Formats: sequence, structure tokens, C-alpha cells
Amino acid sequence: MSEDLKSARGSTLPRRQLGRHLRDARLAIGQTLEEAAKLMEWSKSGLQRLETGQVERIRTHDVRVLCEQYQLSKDETDDLLALAEQTAVKSWWHDFGSLITPAFDVYMGLEGSAWELAMFQPSVIPGLLQTADYARSLDAVYFPDDTSEEIDRRVQLRVRRQGIITRRNRPAKFTAVLHESVPRTVIGSPKVMAAQLRHLADLGSRQNVEIRILRFRAGLPVGWSTGPFVILDFGLDKKGHPAEPSVVFVEGFTGGIFLEGLTDLDRYREAHGIIHRAALDAQPSRDLLREIAREFDRER
Repeated sequence: MSEDLKSARGSTLPRRQLGRHLRDARLAIGQTLEEAAKLMEWSKSGLQRLETGQVERIRTHDVRVLCEQYQLSKDETDDLLALAEQTAVKSWWHDFGSLITPAFDVYMGLEGSAWELAMFQPSVIPGLLQTADYARSLDAVYFPDDTSEEIDRRVQLRVRRQGIITRRNRPAKFTAVLHESVPRTVIGSPKVMAAQLRHLADLGSRQNVEIRILRFRAGLPVGWSTGPFVILDFGLDKKGHPAEPSVVFVEGFTGGIFLEGLTDLDRYREAHGIIHRAALDAQPSRDLLREIAREFDRER
């Protein structure tokens, strides 16, 4: 794996993988969470946080003891110790400090690790597709108390995130369906919007990026408003197995929730498929984006 991909994958995915393998090992010997935590002289919540990938600092000694407790082989133990070491990798976005909330730190790690993302966005241009001017205009409203320097750093963070779909080495596949209200909602100014929509059309020409527009006339293809969501898939490991179970991130005004249950995943995959089929194809979507950009040009 290249250095760029190592940095992109960060520590979130190894933490989640390690926790999942430890949980599976515990269950394989029929040990309850309470029993395992008691043997480790830990709290139940502490072990649960480890198993769900929510512990930031993981000691290899603890992982080794758990492997012995769960009767894992030397090869299995070595694999989990290697994962434990990867969790110590500092991700690039940690340099942005207080701008990253704990919940968004988790999302950033998952986004940076994803090989495929499928999104529906009914309100704004997704962060992975925003121009710097659009992002700055949006953040200036959402973070009215931020200084200009803080807004600039937020924009830098947003632009740097986009590397997962623009990098030359194995960029992530990104499929986005945007409601027609998104390109028609003015953020900043007509000038900002015209440039943003041309940027969208250009990005949609990349082999790994597909952008479709859901027209007003398409109504509600699912029969109800789903709100914004993104499905993240993480590719395969060396053995051809999923590197990590897929996740749905459902965005909200004050944060978001992660859904990992198979029923939730199936429902959101089905919803995305229905919305995707109801939207314009990729080329007509690009044509519409450029047409709306010309409309904004006439307003300048």
C-alpha cells in the first residue's frame, strides 16, 4: 500500500477491525462481555468500547492478553497485534485540532478508508464536491462566530478531504445523487454558484465519479424523504473478504448516526438504487448543471 493510502486509511479502520475480531473471538468461546471484562479487570463499558472501535489509545499488551484469553493461535494473535500497532497512526486531519469533533473524527476515518461511497444529498453540495468559495460561503453562515482564519482552516480541511476521489493512485469510487434544489439554491452569490456547478460537471466526467440530478418532476421516488445519507464500502482484504462491514452515515443538523445493521444497510441500498434510477443519467445531469451555471452567469 502506498504512503498516501496508508495516511488516508488512518487509524479508524484498524480500530474497528481489531474490535470486531476481538468480539468474534470472545463469542467463539462463549464468553460474555461481563466475563471477559472481569478477567481483564476492566469495566464492561471499557471492553465494549474496544470492541466497537471507539478507544483511541490501544496497548498491544492488552491485545496480547485478550488473545491468550480467547485462545487464539500465534498467527491470529500476530495479525491482531499488527492491527493494534496501526491504530497508533496519526491521521492527517488531526492537525486541524478543535475543528474536528469526536463524531466527525470517526466519520473522517471511515470516509478516508472507503473504497466506494454512494450518496444522496437533497440540500447542499456534498463536501467532497465543493469549491473553496462555496465551502467558505457555507461555513461563514453555519459558523458565524468563527474568525476568518478558522473559516480558512475549515475550507482547507474540506478541500483536502477531496483527495480520496481526486488522487491518482486508486481513487475511491463516488456516486452522488443530488436533488435539483441543490444546484438551484444560492450559496454565496450567482458567481460562486456558476463556478461550483461547472466544477461539479467537470468532476462528473472523471471515471471514478458519477453525479446525477434528481429532477423536481421525479417527485419522491421512495415515497418519503430519506434525508441526506452516504453508504460507505471498504473493499476486500488480502483473503478476498470484506475489509470491514459497510456503514451508512445519516446526516443531521447537529451531527449524524452510523447504521451497521444488515436491515438498515439493505433499506438504504434499496433507497439509493431507486433514487439513482429515478435521476437523470450522468451526461444529461452534466448538461443540466452547465445550463443552470449559465443562468447564474446572466444574474451576475
